[in-house]
Amino acid sequence: MKIDVLTLFPELFERFNDWSIIGRAAEKGIIQLNCINIRDFSTDKHKRVDDYSFGGGPGMIMQVEPIYEAIESVRDGNSKVIYLSPKGELYNQKIANSLSEEDHLILLCGHYEGIDNRIVENYIDMEISIGDYVLTGGEIPAMVVIDSVTRLLPGALSSSESFEDESHFNGLLEYPQYTRPREFKELEVPEILLSGDHEKINKWRKYESLKITYKKRKDLLLKKELTEEEKNMLDEIRKKEP
Repeated sequence: MKIDVLTLFPELFERFNDWSIIGRAAEKGIIQLNCINIRDFSTDKHKRVDDYSFGGGPGMIMQVEPIYEAIESVRDGNSKVIYLSPKGELYNQKIANSLSEEDHLILLCGHYEGIDNRIVENYIDMEISIGDYVLTGGEIPAMVVIDSVTRLLPGALSSSESFEDESHFNGLLEYPQYTRPREFKELEVPEILLSGDHEKINKWRKYESLKITYKKRKDLLLKKELTEEEKNMLDEIRKKEP
C-alpha cells in the first residue's frame, strides 16, 4: 500500500516511519509512506499557504491552490483522498478494515481554522474524525489512521501477533490477558489459563470478552450480531452483573 501524507509539518513523521510495526512494514515493502510538504506548492515568495476568511471571522484558512496542487502531485486512478477533519465521519475499526483494502491513501492534514471548502466539496473522497474534539492539526489523526490500517495489512504483524482477537475487530472488547509471574502481591492469574485446555480457555476468553463489553461498552453489543452461544453467555452475564 502507498500512503501519501499532505502536511505543513513533514518533520513530525520522520521518526514515525521507523517506528515499531510501521517501520517493519516499510522495511518489508508492505507500505510506502511519503510526506509531501504543502508549502512546496505555494506561489508566495514566503511559502505562505493561508489567508483570512471571506466574510470575516477568527483565524486563518488554508488556501485552495497549494492543497489542490499537492493532491494532484500524487493522485492517480487508485487513490483515495481523505481529509482529517473534526467534521468527518467518526473513525472506527470498520473504516480501518475498509481502508486496508485500498491501494493508495492520500491523507490531507488541515491546520489553522481549516481548509478552503472548495477542496472538501470537489477533491476529497472521505472526511475522517478520530473523535468529538478539536486538535491543532490533522497530523496526529493521520498517524492514527496509518497505524490502525498498516497493522491490518498481510505480513505487517509477525506470526506471534494477531489483530483478530483485539478490541473492536470482531465488534467486542478484548478479553483480559496475563503474563508472568503467576502470582503478584497475592493476586493470581486465573487458573483456567494455566490448564492447557485450549477449548475451555477459548470459551473463557469469549465469555470475558462479552463481560467486559457489557460492563464498559454496552453500545457495541447493540451493533453486533451475536451467535446463540454468545447470547446465552450474555444472559448469564446480565444475571450476575448489576
